[in-house]
Amino acid sequence: MKTVKDYIRTIVDFPHEGIMFRDVTTLFADPRGMRLAIDQMLAPYVGMQIDKVVGLEARGFILGGAIAHQLSIGFVPIRKKGKLPGTVISEEYKLEYGEAIVEIHDDAIQPGEKILVVDDLLATGGTAAAGIKLVERLGGEIVGCAFIVDLPDLGGRAVLENLGYDIHALCQFEGM
Repeated sequence: MKTVKDYIRTIVDFPHEGIMFRDVTTLFADPRGMRLAIDQMLAPYVGMQIDKVVGLEARGFILGGAIAHQLSIGFVPIRKKGKLPGTVISEEYKLEYGEAIVEIHDDAIQPGEKILVVDDLLATGGTAAAGIKLVERLGGEIVGCAFIVDLPDLGGRAVLENLGYDIHALCQFEGM
């Protein structure tokens, strides 16, 4: 029987030499793989109150939408700066080389709502931490963070766990 990891393709030297890109589009394209990933991402949270799913741009939208549908709850996107219409709040974070900004609508989360944060891959944890800060600034309470892939050598899990968050990842790949 195939595992989630079996559905993920590795592309060598993309987008730069020395990078092993973990491509989850092959997982998404297979109906069994996609179902397996969604079911396993949800498993630790069965029976918990979750009011909304927050997905991080961009593959977190695919996962977040599917998970929100499965739970019959709302979905909230966290996007790169300038992509959301209307009033937003922003959070800046550091990348390996430079900085980036993510945004959320200022009315997307109500105080006290229980939020599950999802994305495809956990690397350094910068994007996830910025997204979590946005949710908390709106008064949301993070119940957990779910990812398909964890790249432990980049330290994202440790960053988020040291901030006190529950992390669930379906598989790990060594290296970058």
